[in-house]
Amino acid sequence: MKTLVINGSPRIGDTSALVEILKQNLPGDVHILLPYYAKIKPCFDCRYCWENKGCVFKDDMAELFDNKYDNIIIASPIYCGGLPAPMVAVHQRLNFLYANKRFAKVENPKPKAKVGAIILVGGGSNEPNIPFTATEFSKSILKKINAKAPDENIIIYQNTDAMPATKNNETVEKVKALAKRLS
Repeated sequence: MKTLVINGSPRIGDTSALVEILKQNLPGDVHILLPYYAKIKPCFDCRYCWENKGCVFKDDMAELFDNKYDNIIIASPIYCGGLPAPMVAVHQRLNFLYANKRFAKVENPKPKAKVGAIILVGGGSNEPNIPFTATEFSKSILKKINAKAPDENIIIYQNTDAMPATKNNETVEKVKALAKRLS
């Protein structure tokens, strides 16, 4: 079994700590893509994909379309209710899939179906409506690469101002249970 974790954190913190717990409990190969440090250019609407198959950029985004993965996990901090800018760039670069079909009249091969999961971490008030944008954005990335995250595969911990995510036993147990489901 092979898993790709797209870790949207720019540093070693709560998100990376939960990813490490997941990795320790998940058998098989686990590859971590760090958009902050990967070669992923943002879409700048060059319209290459309106006339040509694929995207003009040939960079680390190709990792998302590698059919060797069985699981794709979006792990990210929540910034102001949303995902960090490099994660937004990942999402926007997937626009070529729509543009290829709509304008260039070419269909990209659909990636194989994968199991998806989402781990979102943030500080703040722990209000349930705060991470809505980050969750929906994460689901959209997964959908575009043919991965579906059932509700039990979505973990949100947003109380890091008061307690690190790894000190919250409920969150740690959810991550371990996720690893078991993905096995």
